[in-house]
Order: sequence, then C-alpha cells, then structure tokens
Amino acid sequence: MKARFAEVTKELRALLRGDEAFLASFSGEEADFARFNRGRVRQAGTVRQLFLALDLVKGRRHVTAQLTLAGEREQDRARLAATVASLRERLSFVPEDPHMLYSTDPWVSESLGANRLPEAGAALEAIRGRGEGFDLVGIYAAGSMHSGFASSLGHDLWSSRYTFHFDWSLYHEKDKAVKTSYAGFTWDAAGFERKFAWAREQLAVLSKPPVTLSPGHYRAYIAPAALNDFLETLSWGGFSLKAHRTRQTPLLRMIEEGAKLHPGFTLAENTAGGVAPAFQAQGFPRPERVELIGRGAYRDCLISPRSAKEYGVPTNGAQASETPLSYDLAAGTMPQSEVLPRLERGLYINNFWYLNYSDRPRCRVTGMTRFATFWVENGAIQAPVSVMRFDETAYRLLGERLSALTREREFIFDANTYGGRSQVTALLPGLLVEDLTLTL
Repeated sequence: MKARFAEVTKELRALLRGDEAFLASFSGEEADFARFNRGRVRQAGTVRQLFLALDLVKGRRHVTAQLTLAGEREQDRARLAATVASLRERLSFVPEDPHMLYSTDPWVSESLGANRLPEAGAALEAIRGRGEGFDLVGIYAAGSMHSGFASSLGHDLWSSRYTFHFDWSLYHEKDKAVKTSYAGFTWDAAGFERKFAWAREQLAVLSKPPVTLSPGHYRAYIAPAALNDFLETLSWGGFSLKAHRTRQTPLLRMIEEGAKLHPGFTLAENTAGGVAPAFQAQGFPRPERVELIGRGAYRDCLISPRSAKEYGVPTNGAQASETPLSYDLAAGTMPQSEVLPRLERGLYINNFWYLNYSDRPRCRVTGMTRFATFWVENGAIQAPVSVMRFDETAYRLLGERLSALTREREFIFDANTYGGRSQVTALLPGLLVEDLTLTL
C-alpha cells in the first residue's frame, strides 16, 4: 500500500497548477473478519480498502474531498484527475479560512510494525475450540492498518500496524451475558485461556437468581473495560483546548476552581504505546506522550492545528476532535488477586452502558450497569445484580472516593469497524472505589 500511495502522491503533484498545494492523508487496511454465533463461525471474509482525504490549497482558501481508491493505477488516476478538477472549480467560491493551519516544514517518517499475527484459520480454530458447548457470540478482526500523509511541500509520512481484536460474549439468557475482549499484536494462547476461564467462571454465576439492590451508595470495583467506557465519555471535550476556551469542557472545575482527582490518577495520550500513527491530517507530528492529568491535577490539553491558529498557541498534533487516541492511565499498587478480598462487600462491575452527562459543567455522568455485574460478599462473587442506573461525578469516582488502582493493566482496543478498524487504544488498570451512587 505504501508504494501505491507514493504513486498517488506523484500523480497529484503533476495535477497542480500555479501556486496550488495539496495535503493528502491515506488510510487503508487488509483484514480478516469472522462473526461467531453459538460458538461457530457464521460469516467470514477478507477486506482490502484504501481511502484518500485530499485538501487542495491556494493561499488561505482550501477545499477537501474524500475518495475511495481502487488500487488500479489507471482507474485511480482518472478518479484523482476528476477530483482535483472538481476541487479547483469550487476553490474560487469558498471564503478564506482564518483558522487554516498546516505543516510547512516537510519531514519524512516511516514506521513499519512487525507482523506477528496468527494465521486466520489457527485463531478461529482456537476460538471455536474454546467456544464448544457455549453460546459464544462475537467478532474477530485481524490484519494490517496503514496510514500515510504527503504534501506538495515534501512531507512523506507512513505508518503500518498489525493487530487483532476479538470482541465477544458468553451468552446466558435474556440480558444476561459476560462481555469481554481479547486484543493485541501477538496471539497468546495462555492469555486467551485466562480470559476465557474467567468469563466461564462468571457465566456460571449468571445462572443464579439476580440480586436487586435499592438505590444508595455501594463500594465497587470498576474493571478496565468499564473504566474505558467512563473515560470515553470524559473525552467529549474533557481534554480539548477548544472546549476549554469556550468553557464547554466537563472538567471546568479543574480549570476554574483547581479541583483535583486522586493523586494516583495520571492519564496521558501515549502515542508511542498505541496503534495510531505519530502524525495527523495536517502533517504535524504527534508527541510520544502528552500528560493530560498528572497526579490528579490537570496538566495539558490536546490542541488541533485549527485551535492552535485560533488561540495563538502551538499545536501538539491532536486530531480535529481533540480526543485521545491512545489512553494510558498509570498503574496503581493493588494486585489483581486482592481485588475481591479488598472489595469484601459490594459491586464488581465489568461494563458500563449508555453513558451520558447528567450535569456537564459538574462532570456528572449517568449510565447503566449491564452484562455481568455481580454482588460480592465476604470477598467472593455471590450473584448477578439486576440492571441499575448510576449517577456520579468524576471528582468522586476518580477522586475523593477512589481507593486503589490495580497493578496490572489491560490493553483495550476499540472494536469499532464502521468504515474501517479503529486505531483507538487504552492501557488501563481497574479501580476500587469506596462509594458509587446507584439511583434506580
């Protein structure tokens, strides 16, 4: 794919006229997909797709287009020529963009990840073998993901990664299921076996009559997947410079009142440890690490080029939405083996669901427990818990009521495949909290 992108870049240069310039972002993948139901492969296939985002620039005016490449030179050449002609026609009708900013310092970078993925047949057989006798449902996806950026100024940037993810559930009945995932760069049979064994153990508990709790305050363990759900909600403006400057950030109290989270809470955008490329759509580099919250205090925002231009500050290579692509929350000191004994009595929450803000300026989030949420008594899981709604602020959940973070962390891949596999990842511990508010 890199060679095809180089050809496209060369063809685009030949199409320019006068003082026109172009910015071109490429994304592509070659991936195997399989859908499981009742422990069997029901659909399987391979996807190869190539996309190009093209920005034609002249002075302070620019227009953009998205197109799908066929991978065939003559067909793509005709499509590129037609697209550039269409953009040129539109260019004279658009106003100047006061917040346009793109990298004018060309640089070259190539990052080629190692392909250590298993053969698709071997991975599917391992899943099928473990799923025998269970109603296992899920999606397996594995393969290469490619990103590129080039410009008429001389940028030549490329990144390739080889990953897999298996997003799956062991289903019991009605709304009762154990939902989990297994993802990474190398298939580890022992790691998958541990995941499956824990899911199977929880599935056995789901057959017991559920416990119905009254609204109130409960000790709780929040597993990494549930924490990921919460952090994704927090990222809706939480780390965006634009949201901060317009006072729309849910972390307004941290900015205006100096509110803090737990001193053990250090969250970063860790590009070096993730899957997303170390560059963005306007050709700026993304730093290896941006500390967003350090020891409970707010440290830095994610700054897109448009926000950098608008507010007169340097960009740190954030994407347009100014949301993290590679969440990294520092580990704590509590061993995973001590989670249940230290929880002693309370909730074990694997997943949250349907999260949204109930009071955005106060960073209050509401949502539902779902799938496998359990009642723990005397340091042991006793029974499933009926679906409940929680309503809690980040300042309590991640601050004053946070008791401990686990020493072990889980590498979570976003399982979204709409239009292409997501490059968002998270490396997260679990949390032990003294007080989670259930409202109904």
